[in-house]
Amino acid sequence: MQAIDYLAAPALAVTPVAAPLNGAVTPPGSKSITNRVLLLAALAKGSSRITGALKSDDTRLMAAALRAMGVAVDEPDDTTFSVAGSGRLTQPDASLFLGNAGTATRFLTAAVACIDGTTVVDGDEHMRKRPIGPLVEALRSMGGDAETATGCPPVTVNGNGIIPGGRVEIDGGLSSQYVSAILMVAPLARDVVEIALTGPKIGARGYIDLTIEAMRAFGARVSQDGDATWRVEPGGYVATDHHVEPDASAATYLWAAEKLTGGSIDIGTAAVAFTQPDAAAHVAMARFPAMDAVIDGSQMQDAIPTLAVLAAYNATPVRFTGIANLRVKECDRIQALSEGLNRIRPGLAVEEGDDLVVHADPSLAGATVDARIETFADHRIAMCFALAGLMTAGIVILDPGCVSKTYPGYWDALASLGVGLAPVSA
Repeated sequence: MQAIDYLAAPALAVTPVAAPLNGAVTPPGSKSITNRVLLLAALAKGSSRITGALKSDDTRLMAAALRAMGVAVDEPDDTTFSVAGSGRLTQPDASLFLGNAGTATRFLTAAVACIDGTTVVDGDEHMRKRPIGPLVEALRSMGGDAETATGCPPVTVNGNGIIPGGRVEIDGGLSSQYVSAILMVAPLARDVVEIALTGPKIGARGYIDLTIEAMRAFGARVSQDGDATWRVEPGGYVATDHHVEPDASAATYLWAAEKLTGGSIDIGTAAVAFTQPDAAAHVAMARFPAMDAVIDGSQMQDAIPTLAVLAAYNATPVRFTGIANLRVKECDRIQALSEGLNRIRPGLAVEEGDDLVVHADPSLAGATVDARIETFADHRIAMCFALAGLMTAGIVILDPGCVSKTYPGYWDALASLGVGLAPVSA
């Protein structure tokens, strides 16, 4: 039987399951860690081997950009990158196009400040709506020359081969990626860089911890002074081999499928073994169908779409707080979740400021609806609403190919567990 190319379908209809989902699925490597260590390996002197890596749209865009800046990046197999760098990046011949890859765009905007020459960092129409102004201001404060006309990409960075360093104050409330970007370029500065948070909050603090862990693995000297200040010594990076753990955000879909259907899905890694902050969603899911009335999503933002769909089948309503940053992701995820849930049942979700309230309705399990889910080219919206299709008939996911951004094998993984997926017209 010929395999179905789910990614090429204009839309997919999901067939509710008749039995618990049981089996084994290995999630892809972490996108967050892969893009961090790809950059660090490129900035290191020598050859590094990255295993367990994610191969998806986002990481391929990062790898392509690094190649354009003189780094040798080979791909010997489906989960490995071999990276050989000189310790510096060189000026690319053209603008760096990074699609809607937020990590690659933010990280490289900082990294190219050390290039001798002018570099333009750009993205697609979605990326051009995602804020980057605080990062540009932070680069300027440490001696870099960067500018953006709109506060979003494209960003023009004029470098002279090195940035001076010094104290950088940055509000990490909108995105921890700004802080991570400055941290990762800091070892290439001429002098010590001190990074201090100015805002009262920081989105997804756990991702800064991931950044620092990766930096130290590649030889950077980073120390922390209190909860909101880091000191990074000059000296660059040293090549090393690094293994990438599975993606915790991808794991949330499989954990939720297990809870919804009463099944048992072995993902090969215990929830407590993950270092990524989205793994905290496993604790919230463990309480289903009696999830907490209020869930703070500030430190597990990419898991919120999964939790929101799971909450639709909970016994009682769930309010999601601390998720304002979801409005500036690949799409306005709060709005997209509200719209999708209300297509399943009018009134199922409501936006209250930047909170999302999901009015649980267990009777949706076994029901039939007519819900064509607009994904807004957002991989997480497509993947989370597929979970609703496990329980409720009539769920159709538009643009299923958008999952290739971080989990190209998602539909095949569901099919391997026995989920029925049928291509339909959009």
